[in-house]
Formats: sequence, C-alpha cells, structure tokens
Amino acid sequence: MADTQREQILKMLREKSVMKQDVYKNTQTTFDALKDVVKSIAEDLRREVSQIDKRITVEFRFPSDHEIELKVAGDMLVFYMHSNVFEFDKAHPMFKTGYVKQNELNSYCGIIYVYNFLADSFKYNRLQDLGYLISRLFINRENRFFVEAKPPLGYKYSNFSDTEISRDTLKEIVYDLIAYAISFDLYTPPAEHVREISLNEIIERVQSDKMKTGKRLGFKSQTDGNIGDEIAW
Repeated sequence: MADTQREQILKMLREKSVMKQDVYKNTQTTFDALKDVVKSIAEDLRREVSQIDKRITVEFRFPSDHEIELKVAGDMLVFYMHSNVFEFDKAHPMFKTGYVKQNELNSYCGIIYVYNFLADSFKYNRLQDLGYLISRLFINRENRFFVEAKPPLGYKYSNFSDTEISRDTLKEIVYDLIAYAISFDLYTPPAEHVREISLNEIIERVQSDKMKTGKRLGFKSQTDGNIGDEIAW
C-alpha cells in the first residue's frame, strides 16, 4: 500500500507540480515582457501628449516584482500578477473546447489582473477610493492565453490563442485597456446623497479628502436606478 501511494505521489509531482512550475514561469516571463511594453508605451505617449497639453501626464512605475502602475492623465491602471496557479470550475466554457479536451492540464493558468483607479486616489492617498477589475489575462503551460474583459477586448481574445503570447499582442492589449479606462467616466452622486455635512466632516475631508470616490459609485437615482455595472462581463 505504501509503495502504491508513493508512486501516486511521484506521478502527481511529475505531472501536476512540474506543469504548475511551467505555468508560473510563463506567467512571470509574460509579466516581465508586459513591464517592457508598458514602459515603451508610456514613453511614446508622453512624447506625443507633451505636444498636446503639458498638463497631461503619462507615468509608470514598478512598485514590486508582481505589480505595474501606469498613469495616463486622470487614470491609473494597476497590473497585478498573482503568484499562484489556478484551475477552472469544470462548468467553465473552456472545458468544451477541443484544446482543453485534448489535455486538461492546458486549463491550468497563471493570472494577471488589471484594475482601473482614479490617479488622484494614489496622489492624495485616498485609501477608501474604489478601483475596478477591468480585465484578467490567463496564461497556461504552453504559453497560450485568453482574456476576460469588456468588449471589444473581451471579444478579441475570449478563447485560448492558437499561438504563444507575444510582445505585439501585449502591446495591443495595453492600448485597448488604456482606451477603455479613458472612456470610462466618473459619475457624480445625486445631490440628495451629499446635501448635508457636519463641520467636523468638512474639516476632515479638506485635510485628508476621505470621501470615497470611484468611477462608478453605484448610487441610486430616482430616475435611473443603479448607475451602471461596469465590471461585469
């Protein structure tokens, strides 16, 4: 019995654990390439927008090995690579594809999350402000990928790619994400929600700007109901 269990453990280590190491390596390599792409795009846009209006800023920074911040005007895109490898629920549509049916190990993926914040949330350290998940990039053991996102990006890469992910593809994805963030506007809450304020609240707000802010606050108006659900896809 012990020998059988030992062989089963070695088989799982040989197959599943090695596969997860391959997935992690591919995801890290993709994220490193993404850093270079973001740097290149930021430097290119910065040169162009300086001719349009010097008040518009484009900046980037890498706070950690697994995080990228890209500021474009009033928007901040945060790319975050998770350090673990994930499997999908068997009900996920990918299990109906020939690619995964051929080998279910192809369904294991690393994930890069992309969040959209207001740049002022970082500038003024407004820790209560909201960010929104606008995309997830999945990379598997064969360096194939797919993207969950709002259209049009979600339509472009909704299934595993036929080829390995490339720098050109990452560049196209980043441009699409920037365009989406810029077009995704901040809504003001109805007046009845902000009509009254105490002296203490206004002092605190001026000192630390504690009003929770996000591109979609989910306030309900009498005519429109809930204002948009921008993160569902």
